[in-house]
Amino acid sequence: MLKFKTLGQFIIEKQADFPFAKGELSRLLRDIGIAAKIVNREVNKAGLMDILGQAGSTNIQGESQQKLDVYANEQFIAALRCGGECCIVASEENEDIVPLSDQAKYIVAIDPLDGSSNIDVNVAVGTIFSIYRRVSASDCGLSDVLQKGSEQVAAGYVIYGSSTMLVYTTGKGVNGFTLDPSIGEFCLSHPNLQMPRTGTIYSVNEGNYVHFPTGVKQYIKYCQVEDQATGRPYTSRYIGSMVADLHRNLIKGGIFIYPVTASAPNGKLRLVYECNPMAFVIEQAGGRATNGSDRILDLEVTELHQRSPVFIGSDAMVRRAEAFMAAAGELTFNDYSL
Repeated sequence: MLKFKTLGQFIIEKQADFPFAKGELSRLLRDIGIAAKIVNREVNKAGLMDILGQAGSTNIQGESQQKLDVYANEQFIAALRCGGECCIVASEENEDIVPLSDQAKYIVAIDPLDGSSNIDVNVAVGTIFSIYRRVSASDCGLSDVLQKGSEQVAAGYVIYGSSTMLVYTTGKGVNGFTLDPSIGEFCLSHPNLQMPRTGTIYSVNEGNYVHFPTGVKQYIKYCQVEDQATGRPYTSRYIGSMVADLHRNLIKGGIFIYPVTASAPNGKLRLVYECNPMAFVIEQAGGRATNGSDRILDLEVTELHQRSPVFIGSDAMVRRAEAFMAAAGELTFNDYSL
């Protein structure tokens, strides 16, 4: 008898949680899992093939596209098109939405390969995805994509590291699945993931410290001060891939911060396919996600590639960082309970 549960088996078991669905969402999650396995295969043999380095093009963000960026984007779009359950794909790598099937019920927003600057140096990268139900009765378009994060029906990420994991939520807790290469299946390895209420890790690109808001600078100093009662100084860990940093903090407890800076006055990370899906996952695991004052999932979405600052992680740590922001007078925050 098999003593493990595959992603496919788990999705089918949980299908009853969605009375409005008739199997489409389950098939859509399956399609994402299939594409993730294809991308994982290429990531694992990247050093042996001509898919490292830059592709010689830039995406809509003006960022240099890596070859695996382009490949991952193509694979996820192809899998979603073939599956037939996705109406529109919104990707970091495409300037506009990609229409697939006007008969389908779901919208997928995706960052196909988060942390791609780490590709050439064999550091963990990931995929972030978000799923919404379409709101238009016909001719689905951009308005179907520009929904608040609170309207997500599912979200998750895949991390390609020492092992490959798919972590997702449908609003009823968070579960993690590790890819078993011997059978080619994602198997349930981390059921009902719960984020510690506090932790001892802070993740922020301190190379940008001089450009950070005063509140963020003060919070970083707070993290570095020795205090036995609160377990400080905290440990600084920053990988440069949101997926990798947040996956570690989800399991161990910690905070990830990407604030506004002089060069990114609206923040750098994208709301639709980075901040919203990760906020949904972290909240479902008991954590907290804000822009420094307001809940990420309640932010109005007005642009496909809209950016936002993000403070996300263990509840107590995010609240503490928000308190520093409020004390500096940079953002409004009324709840100082820690």
